[in-house]
Amino acid sequence: MTRSEVFDYLIRGAEVVDGTGAPRYEADIAIAGGRIARIGDLSGARAREEIDARGLTATPGFIDAHTHDDRAMLSDGDMAPKVSQGVTTVIGGNCGISLAPMPQPARAPVPPLDLLDAGGQWFRYARFADYLDALRAQPAATNCAMLVGHTTLRVIEMDDVGRPARAAEIARMRARVDEALQEGAIGVSTGLAYAPSAAATTEEVIEVCRPLSGRQGLYCTHMRDEGDSVMASLEETFRIGRELGVPVVISHHKVVGAANRGRSAQTLARIREQMGRQPVCLDCYPYNASSTILSHDLVDGAARVIVTWSKAMPQFAGRDLDEVARELGCPLAQAVDRLQPAGAIYFRMDEEDVRRILRFDETMIGSDGLPHDEKPHPRLWGTFPRVLGHYGRGLGLFALEQAVHKMTGLTAARFGLAGRGELREGAHADVVLLDAGEVADRATFAQPVAPSIGIHAVWTNGQPVWREGRSTGARPGQVLRRVPR
Repeated sequence: MTRSEVFDYLIRGAEVVDGTGAPRYEADIAIAGGRIARIGDLSGARAREEIDARGLTATPGFIDAHTHDDRAMLSDGDMAPKVSQGVTTVIGGNCGISLAPMPQPARAPVPPLDLLDAGGQWFRYARFADYLDALRAQPAATNCAMLVGHTTLRVIEMDDVGRPARAAEIARMRARVDEALQEGAIGVSTGLAYAPSAAATTEEVIEVCRPLSGRQGLYCTHMRDEGDSVMASLEETFRIGRELGVPVVISHHKVVGAANRGRSAQTLARIREQMGRQPVCLDCYPYNASSTILSHDLVDGAARVIVTWSKAMPQFAGRDLDEVARELGCPLAQAVDRLQPAGAIYFRMDEEDVRRILRFDETMIGSDGLPHDEKPHPRLWGTFPRVLGHYGRGLGLFALEQAVHKMTGLTAARFGLAGRGELREGAHADVVLLDAGEVADRATFAQPVAPSIGIHAVWTNGQPVWREGRSTGARPGQVLRRVPR
């Protein structure tokens, strides 16, 4: 540090939890030019703005390992649901669903593509490059790394998604994967549990994803089944990654249904075993309820169902499906039909399974939030503070250092996000300043839109994006590429 050097920001006296899992320590942090310039005793340093962080904790910006923010970054670039909880990077294009490529406008997107945009006006990017160019031209408050969706490819290349793809269709989808990877996609996602992709064979997925092998991309999957056939689905996932020779990400790992309570002990043991043979990782969210499109299959066996949106009957958003059926004077199944297209929250998991998966040392954190739902799952606003507050500080599932590692350094390493996920000199200045004794989620199933408490300030690429309980309006996010280690 030269005598004349003046930093952009100087965070003084923070407790530093650096994202590696190492013990916390006290230090000053200097930010300059979008990077972390210095960490240590900087008592003689000067900055354009100094922040007194005594009593607060500085961490790397959180990385949301599983999002559906593809459209939100363009339509609501402040990204308040994310930056308010400390998220500075999102992984999008999950569950087989991506906005691009879409050569012809999708005026009425088939479920689950309608989770991104029920009206279809945002499905307007013919090539994956066009979509990434739009993100660069109109940056959001968060960084992003994007996947190309297998379901999207099936919709644009097949005349009937209810059957396995033919050789010519597979070849066209494979060419689009190769093109997307060249243009900046970090991998391919699948949503084999959803109707447009359920008929896809394992062999189809492998052949469509062939370009991943040469371009070192990721295979991320919403597996075919998370219930009775969860073990078979894990084996299919491992096989796809093994035959392609690429890392596998098991999305929002869970076990669902009363008959499968406790089976996370079995799934995690199998995942651990396979990690010794091939690169496998997983993410989860800290809730015992899921959220997606409203469907008969998911309603069956759910202890409770909450409607999150309905295009046909928007007045029922936020209401229990049982109440809706009674008000409509019809059976539950008929109410599902009358609400379509629609989304819902499903209570189908056991809390002990959620805790076991969260506690697993290789589990990353992903919100799986749906930003366009009228009454969204509270995970959209509360995931990361809930891990720190309820599960970490409250239940003692893990130490603060381990919780932060799951949200930062671990995720950056698994997704190949160079220079992210750690507080160290030279790294990108994605930083969160929080009160570790106070941080907590406030979003609930009854009131799902509520910023968390205890997040004092958030910087993305060295610029403040959240301060004093509100967005700053800055949008310094970047489109990130994967850099395999």
